[in-house]
Amino acid sequence: MNKQKIHEIFLRFQKVNPHPTTELKYHNHFELLVAVILSAQATDTSVNKATKHLFKVANTPEKILNLGEAKLKEYVKTIGLFNTKAANIIKTCKILIEKYDSKVPDKREALEELPGVGRKTANVILNTCFGHSVIAVDTHIFRVANRIGLVKGKTPLEVEKQLAKVIPPEFIHNAHHWLILHGRYTCVARKPRCPDCLIRDLCEFKDKTIAS
Repeated sequence: MNKQKIHEIFLRFQKVNPHPTTELKYHNHFELLVAVILSAQATDTSVNKATKHLFKVANTPEKILNLGEAKLKEYVKTIGLFNTKAANIIKTCKILIEKYDSKVPDKREALEELPGVGRKTANVILNTCFGHSVIAVDTHIFRVANRIGLVKGKTPLEVEKQLAKVIPPEFIHNAHHWLILHGRYTCVARKPRCPDCLIRDLCEFKDKTIAS
Protein backbone atom coordinates (compact mmCIF):
# COMPACT_ATOMS: atom_id res chain seq x y z
CA MET A 1 0.00 0.00 0.00
CA ASN A 2 1.38 3.42 -0.90
CA LYS A 3 2.19 6.13 1.62
CA GLN A 4 -0.67 8.40 0.55
CA LYS A 5 -3.26 5.70 1.21
CA ILE A 6 -1.79 4.84 4.58
CA HIS A 7 -1.74 8.49 5.62
CA GLU A 8 -5.37 8.93 4.57
CA ILE A 9 -6.46 5.81 6.46
CA PHE A 10 -5.05 7.05 9.75
CA LEU A 11 -6.19 10.60 9.11
CA ARG A 12 -9.76 9.29 8.86
CA PHE A 13 -9.36 7.23 12.02
CA GLN A 14 -8.06 10.32 13.80
CA LYS A 15 -10.92 12.55 12.65
CA VAL A 16 -13.53 10.09 13.91
CA ASN A 17 -11.73 9.21 17.14
CA PRO A 18 -9.04 11.78 18.06
CA HIS A 19 -8.18 10.26 21.45
CA PRO A 20 -8.53 6.48 21.28
CA THR A 21 -7.64 4.31 24.26
CA THR A 22 -8.03 0.80 25.57
CA GLU A 23 -11.52 -0.46 26.44
CA LEU A 24 -10.16 -2.10 29.57
CA LYS A 25 -11.28 -0.25 32.71
CA TYR A 26 -8.50 0.86 35.05
CA HIS A 27 -7.46 3.68 37.38
CA ASN A 28 -3.72 3.15 37.75
CA HIS A 29 -0.82 1.42 36.02
CA PHE A 30 -1.05 -1.68 38.18
CA GLU A 31 -4.75 -2.14 37.45
CA LEU A 32 -4.07 -1.95 33.72
CA LEU A 33 -1.24 -4.49 34.01
CA VAL A 34 -3.53 -6.94 35.79
CA ALA A 35 -6.33 -6.31 33.29
CA VAL A 36 -4.07 -6.91 30.29
CA ILE A 37 -2.71 -10.13 31.79
CA LEU A 38 -6.29 -11.29 32.28
CA SER A 39 -7.31 -10.25 28.75
CA ALA A 40 -5.16 -12.83 26.95
CA GLN A 41 -7.55 -14.98 24.87
CA ALA A 42 -10.48 -13.23 26.57
CA THR A 43 -12.68 -10.25 25.75
CA ASP A 44 -12.23 -6.85 27.35
CA THR A 45 -15.87 -7.01 28.40
CA SER A 46 -15.35 -10.21 30.38
CA VAL A 47 -12.25 -8.77 32.03
CA ASN A 48 -14.03 -5.54 32.96
CA LYS A 49 -16.87 -7.49 34.60
CA ALA A 50 -14.38 -9.33 36.80
CA THR A 51 -12.06 -6.45 37.64
CA LYS A 52 -14.98 -4.19 38.50
CA HIS A 53 -15.36 -6.22 41.68
CA LEU A 54 -11.72 -7.25 42.15
CA PHE A 55 -10.29 -3.73 42.06
CA LYS A 56 -12.73 -2.56 44.73
CA VAL A 57 -11.01 -4.84 47.24
CA ALA A 58 -7.52 -5.24 45.77
CA ASN A 59 -5.83 -2.85 43.34
CA THR A 60 -2.20 -2.85 44.49
CA PRO A 61 0.41 -5.64 44.54
CA GLU A 62 0.21 -5.79 48.34
CA LYS A 63 -3.57 -6.05 48.41
CA ILE A 64 -3.57 -8.78 45.74
CA LEU A 65 -1.03 -10.79 47.75
CA ASN A 66 -3.07 -10.31 50.93
CA LEU A 67 -6.10 -11.51 49.04
CA GLY A 68 -4.25 -14.70 48.13
CA GLU A 69 -4.35 -16.88 45.04
CA ALA A 70 -7.47 -18.85 46.03
CA LYS A 71 -9.59 -15.74 46.59
CA LEU A 72 -8.14 -14.08 43.50
CA LYS A 73 -9.34 -17.05 41.46
CA GLU A 74 -12.85 -16.53 42.77
CA TYR A 75 -12.86 -13.01 41.33
CA VAL A 76 -11.50 -14.01 37.92
CA LYS A 77 -12.99 -17.50 37.46
CA THR A 78 -15.32 -16.28 34.70
CA ILE A 79 -12.29 -15.50 32.52
CA GLY A 80 -10.62 -18.13 30.35
CA LEU A 81 -7.39 -19.69 31.69
CA PHE A 82 -8.09 -18.09 35.08
CA ASN A 83 -6.02 -20.59 37.08
CA THR A 84 -2.82 -19.82 35.17
CA LYS A 85 -3.55 -16.09 35.05
CA ALA A 86 -4.20 -15.89 38.79
CA ALA A 87 -0.94 -17.71 39.52
CA ASN A 88 0.96 -15.37 37.21
CA ILE A 89 -0.58 -12.28 38.79
CA ILE A 90 0.47 -13.45 42.26
CA LYS A 91 4.04 -14.07 41.06
CA THR A 92 4.07 -10.70 39.29
CA CYS A 93 2.92 -8.91 42.46
CA LYS A 94 5.80 -10.44 44.42
CA ILE A 95 8.33 -9.27 41.81
CA LEU A 96 6.86 -5.77 41.67
CA ILE A 97 7.13 -5.46 45.46
CA GLU A 98 10.62 -6.95 45.71
CA LYS A 99 12.27 -5.31 42.68
CA TYR A 100 10.27 -2.23 41.70
CA ASP A 101 8.91 -0.72 44.91
CA SER A 102 5.42 -1.93 43.92
CA LYS A 103 5.49 0.18 40.77
CA VAL A 104 5.00 -1.02 37.20
CA PRO A 105 8.33 -0.70 35.36
CA ASP A 106 8.56 1.36 32.19
CA LYS A 107 11.16 -0.78 30.42
CA ARG A 108 10.31 -3.57 27.98
CA GLU A 109 12.89 -6.00 29.37
CA ALA A 110 11.59 -5.56 32.92
CA LEU A 111 7.97 -5.95 31.86
CA GLU A 112 8.63 -9.09 29.81
CA GLU A 113 10.28 -10.72 32.83
CA LEU A 114 6.98 -10.57 34.70
CA PRO A 115 4.96 -13.83 34.65
CA GLY A 116 2.07 -13.60 32.20
CA VAL A 117 3.58 -10.64 30.35
CA GLY A 118 4.68 -11.13 26.75
CA ARG A 119 5.65 -8.64 24.09
CA LYS A 120 2.07 -7.64 23.30
CA THR A 121 1.20 -6.99 26.94
CA ALA A 122 4.44 -5.07 27.45
CA ASN A 123 3.63 -2.90 24.43
CA VAL A 124 0.16 -2.11 25.77
CA ILE A 125 1.67 -0.94 29.07
CA LEU A 126 4.48 1.01 27.41
CA ASN A 127 2.03 2.74 25.07
CA THR A 128 -0.93 3.40 27.35
CA CYS A 129 0.84 4.06 30.65
CA PHE A 130 4.11 5.59 29.54
CA GLY A 131 3.36 7.13 26.15
CA HIS A 132 5.80 5.05 24.10
CA SER A 133 5.05 4.90 20.38
CA VAL A 134 4.82 1.13 20.12
CA ILE A 135 2.19 -1.16 18.60
CA ALA A 136 0.71 -4.08 20.50
CA VAL A 137 -0.23 -6.60 17.81
CA ASP A 138 -3.16 -8.73 18.92
CA THR A 139 -5.37 -10.96 16.75
CA HIS A 140 -7.41 -7.96 15.58
CA ILE A 141 -4.40 -5.94 14.44
CA PHE A 142 -2.75 -8.97 12.86
CA ARG A 143 -5.91 -9.66 10.83
CA VAL A 144 -6.70 -6.06 9.88
CA ALA A 145 -3.16 -5.08 8.90
CA ASN A 146 -2.83 -8.07 6.59
CA ARG A 147 -6.39 -7.95 5.25
CA ILE A 148 -6.55 -4.31 4.26
CA GLY A 149 -3.03 -4.35 2.81
CA LEU A 150 -1.16 -2.18 5.30
CA VAL A 151 1.53 -4.87 5.62
CA LYS A 152 2.03 -8.54 4.85
CA GLY A 153 3.39 -10.41 7.86
CA LYS A 154 3.26 -14.05 8.90
CA THR A 155 3.84 -13.43 12.63
CA PRO A 156 2.75 -10.74 15.09
CA LEU A 157 6.36 -9.58 15.42
CA GLU A 158 6.71 -9.22 11.64
CA VAL A 159 3.50 -7.21 11.51
CA GLU A 160 4.59 -5.03 14.43
CA LYS A 161 7.94 -4.20 12.84
CA GLN A 162 6.41 -3.49 9.43
CA LEU A 163 3.68 -1.29 10.87
CA ALA A 164 6.31 0.71 12.78
CA LYS A 165 7.98 1.44 9.44
CA VAL A 166 4.94 2.33 7.31
CA ILE A 167 2.67 4.24 9.70
CA PRO A 168 3.41 8.00 9.64
CA PRO A 169 5.08 9.21 12.87
CA GLU A 170 2.22 11.54 13.78
CA PHE A 171 -0.18 8.59 13.98
CA ILE A 172 2.04 5.88 15.45
CA HIS A 173 1.18 6.45 19.12
CA ASN A 174 -2.56 5.89 18.63
CA ALA A 175 -2.31 3.45 15.73
CA HIS A 176 -2.82 0.22 17.61
CA HIS A 177 -5.93 1.53 19.37
CA TRP A 178 -7.49 2.57 16.05
CA LEU A 179 -6.65 -0.76 14.42
CA ILE A 180 -7.96 -2.80 17.36
CA LEU A 181 -11.24 -0.90 17.40
CA HIS A 182 -11.54 -1.22 13.63
CA GLY A 183 -11.01 -4.96 13.88
CA ARG A 184 -13.35 -5.35 16.82
CA TYR A 185 -16.32 -3.49 15.39
CA THR A 186 -15.96 -3.17 11.59
CA CYS A 187 -13.27 -5.38 10.05
CA VAL A 188 -14.46 -8.41 12.04
CA ALA A 189 -13.06 -11.88 11.47
CA ARG A 190 -15.78 -13.88 9.74
CA LYS A 191 -17.70 -11.31 7.75
CA PRO A 192 -16.20 -7.82 7.71
CA ARG A 193 -18.74 -4.99 7.65
CA CYS A 194 -17.40 -3.45 4.46
CA PRO A 195 -20.54 -1.44 3.58
CA ASP A 196 -20.15 0.47 6.86
CA CYS A 197 -16.38 0.83 6.65
CA LEU A 198 -14.75 4.23 7.02
CA ILE A 199 -11.85 3.24 4.78
CA ARG A 200 -13.65 1.01 2.26
CA ASP A 201 -12.34 2.94 -0.76
CA LEU A 202 -8.74 2.72 0.49
CA CYS A 203 -8.76 -0.89 1.64
CA GLU A 204 -7.07 -3.43 -0.66
CA PHE A 205 -9.05 -6.47 0.51
CA LYS A 206 -10.33 -8.17 -2.64
CA ASP A 207 -13.35 -9.96 -1.19
CA LYS A 208 -15.25 -7.04 0.25
CA THR A 209 -18.71 -7.85 1.55
CA ILE A 210 -21.77 -6.14 0.13
CA ALA A 211 -24.89 -4.91 1.86
CA SER A 212 -27.52 -7.63 2.24
